[in-house]
Amino acid sequence: MNGVIEALRIYDEHNRAILSHTYTSRPLSAAHVLLLYLEHPAPRPNLIYLPNTNPPTLVFSLTHANLLYLATTSSEIEPLLVLEFLHRVIDTLEEFLGAPVLAHKIEANYDVVAQLLTEMCDAGTINTTEPNALRDVVEVEGLLGKLLGSINLPSKPLSNPNVPSLIAQNAPALPWRRANVRHTSNELYADVVETLSVTLAPSGRPIAAFANGTIVFTAKVSGVPDIVMSLTGPSGKHNLRSIMELPVFHPCVRLNRWKENPGELSFIPPDGRFILAGYEVDLLPFTNGKSGNLNSNSLKLPVNIEVKTGLGSAGSEFEVRLNINKLFGHSSSSLSGPSGRGGASGGRGFGGPHPGTAASPLLQDVVVSVPLPSDVRNLSDVRPSKGDASYSPGDQILEWHIPAKELSAGTSYFGLRCTVLGPVVEDLEEADPNGFGFGEDYTYDEPYQSSADAAEEKPKKNGKATEEDKDAKKVAQNKILMPSSASVSFSVKGWLPSGVKVESILIDARKSRGIGEGVKPYKGVKYLTVSKGGVEIRC
Repeated sequence: MNGVIEALRIYDEHNRAILSHTYTSRPLSAAHVLLLYLEHPAPRPNLIYLPNTNPPTLVFSLTHANLLYLATTSSEIEPLLVLEFLHRVIDTLEEFLGAPVLAHKIEANYDVVAQLLTEMCDAGTINTTEPNALRDVVEVEGLLGKLLGSINLPSKPLSNPNVPSLIAQNAPALPWRRANVRHTSNELYADVVETLSVTLAPSGRPIAAFANGTIVFTAKVSGVPDIVMSLTGPSGKHNLRSIMELPVFHPCVRLNRWKENPGELSFIPPDGRFILAGYEVDLLPFTNGKSGNLNSNSLKLPVNIEVKTGLGSAGSEFEVRLNINKLFGHSSSSLSGPSGRGGASGGRGFGGPHPGTAASPLLQDVVVSVPLPSDVRNLSDVRPSKGDASYSPGDQILEWHIPAKELSAGTSYFGLRCTVLGPVVEDLEEADPNGFGFGEDYTYDEPYQSSADAAEEKPKKNGKATEEDKDAKKVAQNKILMPSSASVSFSVKGWLPSGVKVESILIDARKSRGIGEGVKPYKGVKYLTVSKGGVEIRC
């Protein structure tokens, strides 16, 4: 596959083309591509084949911050290459224009965006995609440059044009790091973020539990530092390879060092903030599932959720119970046991544990979402013990928000009870205004000759239903209106479900250049767990 990217189109939330950049050939126009793209029903895949165009065209799509990115080609090309290129375009625009990338930012900086797209893809072939390397070749006029330009003065100091080229020749060939990096304050930060995804059976038994981690590194160090960062797991480094599954790394990471010593990341970082590594962790092996006692408590989740349906005399009520682990909150002072394996002492500050550090994890942004069937007309009674609960009939979702002050107060139990209302349907057994007995149930399965006992019971069967039958029918009808699942969203500062933590961040003084003698960069580590509807229980 030696295909090339022919064009890149960017559209705003109103499907208006705000940028059209052609690399090679004669691709379809922005309006024509958008029309053919929208003809496909939603949800649209990231790759759409258009066989009826001349020539047949492949359309790669990506949506980010309400902007639609379309890349087209008429030749065979590796799909993951184009999709990764679109991700790099978004990351680069956020680096140069600021996040999030909005339509008015692109329109106000067409000159910068055109330079970026030209450098990132040369005649359809992907070229330079590292933001640090792009900063050396793309000119961005700052506030001082605009001010000096308005009074007709040179915005850049006069210097020998041959000096930068000599410096560039002496600098190492690192496409991900700018040359001649200088910082007044040397700092090294590592942020480990994990997204939690857990599916629980009605009994509370975990069906699946995964944590997807991302290590974000921020390097603000002068010169060319050579850094070694050591990771460890719940029981040390010896099983870190089996815990961190499917690892991916930034190109600056030396893979041979990782293969020889799993847990050691040796790299020369780009200047600024970047994603150092990513991984996936299967949380079920951490539990005692092999012994048959697998439940939600064995995962050590910050929040345990339970749903009971069919409550009340008519079975029209359901209850959501939320149990908060007492280790996560302002009142916690220390962690012990498996639940505390995800942190290191302190944080970016000193002076003892404080909320949001590994020694005192902080639970925030707790939201419970309960999707309801389409037959539910409304909720007549919503009674949360704490927080605010609201139901939107149009979205068919009940949301329950628990404020941070209630979580910090030390309350460990929260409850929500609701009553559902079904569709308005007249009961034929009760509504018979003409008195013709249409609501009665006539059956002809009886024998021609019946006994006296059967004759006495006949009026009871053919008459109106008893109260018990009515209650049973209501319960059966309300059972259809009960929720089938519930999910909880939250975030925890200072805790990771996988137990992966940063053991040390060291700078190799022998391999580093340009840092200066006696310079000790300030180092810090933060941990964050995010679950956006990730913990779901089935009813």
